[in-house]
Amino acid sequence: MRLNEIVYTDARPVDGYGPGFFRVGGQVMQGAVLLSDGGASPWRGFDDTAPLLALAGSVDVLFIGTGAEIAHIPAALRMALEEAGLGVEIMASPTAARSYNVLLSEGRRIAAALLPVAPAADA
Repeated sequence: MRLNEIVYTDARPVDGYGPGFFRVGGQVMQGAVLLSDGGASPWRGFDDTAPLLALAGSVDVLFIGTGAEIAHIPAALRMALEEAGLGVEIMASPTAARSYNVLLSEGRRIAAALLPVAPAADA
């Protein structure tokens, strides 16, 4: 089997995740994150629409990770993203992170807004 090294531009892949955090390009980021060709930045969640709308025209697909399980996003957010011309795919954050990494390695114009999986409940 032949292995090829994947080279990313300014965008960084998701290396891992855990309760309340993501590891992106080797850096641990607490809370929700927004990933695009410009790098990774904190994201304040569904009410933080401005950075998502700013992606219009520069990405073909925006993955929205809703945490540990797939869930609906607010209808107003979905409508605003669609009106801006953003293709939106909703999925659980682990699935969104994997999908983002695969398409990123193919050089696709993508972004991901990921909510963390919830911290484990105390026993």
